[in-house]
Amino acid sequence: MTDIAAGEGQPDALSCGWERVQAGAFVLAGRPLRPGVRLADTSRFGEDVWVLKHAQLQRQRSDMVLNFVRIPATFRQVAKEICFTLLRGALPPGCEAIRSLDLIRRYLSELGFVFRWLASRGITEVAAVTPADVEAFASYIAEQRVGQGTKDHRHRGMRLLWLCRSKISDPLAFDSFEVLARLRQPLSRAASRPARENATARIPEQVHSAYLVWALRWIDDFAEDVVAAQEEWQQLNHWSARNRRRRGQRSAGRGQDIKALARVLSRYRAEGRPLPGWQGEPNRSHLAREAKVDRGSLVGAYASGKLIREAAAELGIADATYLRVPVRGLLDGQPWRGPIEYDDVAHLTRMLQTACYVVIAFLSGMRDGELKHIKRGCVKVWRDQDGRVVRRWLTSLAFKGEDDPAGVKATWVVSGPAQRAVEILERLQPARQSFLFALLPSSRNYHTQGGQNEARTTTATNEDLVAFREWINGYCRRTGRPDNVPLVNKQDWKVTTRQFRRTLAWFIARRPGGVIAGALQYRHLGVQMFEGYAGTSDSGFRDEVESEDAIARGEKLGDLIVSHEFHHLSGPAAAEAESRLATFERHVQFDGKVINDEKRLRRHMDRHDPHIYPGQYVTCVHNPDRALCRRSDGKEGPSLPDCQPLRCRNVALTSGNIAHMKDSLAAYERELARGDQLAPLVRHRLQARRQEIADFLAATPDPGQDVTSEAS
Repeated sequence: MTDIAAGEGQPDALSCGWERVQAGAFVLAGRPLRPGVRLADTSRFGEDVWVLKHAQLQRQRSDMVLNFVRIPATFRQVAKEICFTLLRGALPPGCEAIRSLDLIRRYLSELGFVFRWLASRGITEVAAVTPADVEAFASYIAEQRVGQGTKDHRHRGMRLLWLCRSKISDPLAFDSFEVLARLRQPLSRAASRPARENATARIPEQVHSAYLVWALRWIDDFAEDVVAAQEEWQQLNHWSARNRRRRGQRSAGRGQDIKALARVLSRYRAEGRPLPGWQGEPNRSHLAREAKVDRGSLVGAYASGKLIREAAAELGIADATYLRVPVRGLLDGQPWRGPIEYDDVAHLTRMLQTACYVVIAFLSGMRDGELKHIKRGCVKVWRDQDGRVVRRWLTSLAFKGEDDPAGVKATWVVSGPAQRAVEILERLQPARQSFLFALLPSSRNYHTQGGQNEARTTTATNEDLVAFREWINGYCRRTGRPDNVPLVNKQDWKVTTRQFRRTLAWFIARRPGGVIAGALQYRHLGVQMFEGYAGTSDSGFRDEVESEDAIARGEKLGDLIVSHEFHHLSGPAAAEAESRLATFERHVQFDGKVINDEKRLRRHMDRHDPHIYPGQYVTCVHNPDRALCRRSDGKEGPSLPDCQPLRCRNVALTSGNIAHMKDSLAAYERELARGDQLAPLVRHRLQARRQEIADFLAATPDPGQDVTSEAS
C-alpha cells in the first residue's frame, strides 16, 4: 500500500483500500487556491466538514462545504475516500467528468441518499450489497416523486461505489448498472447528454421590456440622486455608534460634544429645516452622527436635551430622517420621488446596482460569473479621428469551456448604456474595491463581510432581481403608472441570472417590434457582440444566437409554406427558392399547419435546412458559389451585415420584401425633396441610391400583384 499526501506529525493513517490516506492529508492539495490562501489553512481528510471555499475561484459562488456528518457513521469513511479521490484528481475510469466542486458536492448528496437507504435496510458494509438490494433500490427510486434527472443521479451515486472500487476500503462487488440493464431501467436519454443552456426559460417580452426600461431609467435618470445620497450617507455613517466602537473612538468630552451639537443645530436654523424625526421625536442618533459625537453624550444630558428641545420647538420635527441631498432626477417631467431618507439608502443603492446588472446582462450576453468578475476600469473606448465612438470593449473573465478554472481574460463589445452602467458601479464602490458587484458600503454587513466579499453571490443577485420587480410594481401602484411588470399566466415571473443570455439570443434572432427599450438596435448589438466573443473567448454566444435564428427561420419558412406564398416569389433566385421550399415541405410534413414545438423544429432545421434566410428587404437563397458576402468564421451561411441585395444572385423577394423596398424608395424621395438643404455630396449619394432601388424594382415584378391577378 502507498501513502497519499501524508501530513507530517499527523494522527495515525486511515486505511483506504489499495491506498492509504492519512487523517492529516490536505483534501485540496493540487487544486488552485484563492490568492492569499495557504494550503495549511485548508481542510484535512480527518475532519467531518471539508471547507471548499478556498478552492472556489469564481467569486460569485456561495461558499461550499462537504458535510459528512449526515452520512451514517458506518459509511462515512467510504464517502470521504470517494470525495478525496474526486477532489485530488486521481479519477478512475468512468469518473473523468466529475471534476468541478459543484458536481462533487452533488455526488456526496447522492451518496448520502444511498448510504441512508442502505442503513435503513440494516446493511452496514458496501461489500455486503447484493443485486437484489440494487433491484430494491431501483424500485424505491422509481416511486420517488422527483425528476428523472434526480433519479439518474441517485443511480450514479450507487455506481460510484463500483467505479471507485480501487480507491476505497469498502467497494461494491459488481456494477449496479448491469442490474439496471437487466431490469430495463437505464439512465434516461436526457441524462446521458450534457444539458443545454437554451433549456433555460426565456424572459417573456412584456417582462423583459419592463425590466429593461426601468433599469435604464435608474441609470439615466435616478442614478445621480442615489450616488449623491450614498456619498452623504457614508459621511454620516462613518460617525455612527457602531463604527465609532469598531474604531475604538471615544468621546472628546461632554463639553466639546455639546458645542458640536450646537453648531449642527445652528445649521438647521440657518436652513430653516425641521429636525430629523424618529417616531415623533428628534432623532438624537442622527444628530450625533452629524455632530460627529458619541450619542451617549446627547442622551440624559440636561444641556444637550435643552438645546434639542428648543430647536424642535422653533423648527419643528420632520416625519422621518431625511438627507440633505436634493432630488433632481425627473420622470415624465416630475421629480421621481420625494426627499431621500437616511434608512432608504441601502435599498436604493441595491436597486441601482441591480439596474446596472440588468442593463449589462441584457446588452452584453455575459454569464453571471463573467459579470461578477468585472473590475474598475474594465471598459475601454475606441474613437475615430472625429471623436465619435466606434467600439466599447468590456474586459472580464470567462470560465465556461475554458481549461483554466481561474478563468481566462475575455472581451465583450458593449453599447453605451452598458458603459454608463459600469461607470455608475465604479462610483458606488469605494476606490479600494476593484470588483464592481461586491457588497455595497451601505449594506448592513459591509464591515463584517465586506473584506471577504469580492462579488455578490448568484443567489443574492436572484433575490435582488425579485426585489427590483417588487420595487417597480410598488412604485407603479403608488404613482398610478401603467408600466409595471405584468403577470405571466396570472403569476409573477421570477427573473433569474440564467435567463438573460437566453433572452438576448432570442431577441437578436427575432428582432421583434414593440416597446422593447425604444431605440435599442438589437441587430447592431448582435454584430458587435459577435465580434467580441469570436475574437477573445470561446464563450459560445454566437452559437446560441444562431440556434435561435435557425428556429426563427424555420417558423418563417413554415409561414411561407402554409400560406403558399413561396409560389409567388420573384427575383434572380425565386425558382431555386421554390424548389428548396417544396423539398423542405416534403421532409417536415407540415400537414397544413406550422410546427410550434421548438425541439421538433430545431431537429427538422438541423436535418433539412434549405438555407433560405427571410429578411426585411430580401429573402436570401444562399448559394456560396454565387454569394457576394463571405463569413469570416468559415461557417456555412450568409454574412447578413454584408448583404448586397441589389446585386447578389442569391436574392428572392416576397411581396413583403417589395413593400419594404418601396417604403425605402419613398423615404429617399422625401429626403431628396429637401433640395438645397442637402450638401451636394450627400444629395448625389442619395440620388444614386434612390436610382439603384428604382431600377431594381422596375426590373423585378411584384409577386403580390401576381397573387391579386390570379384571385381576380
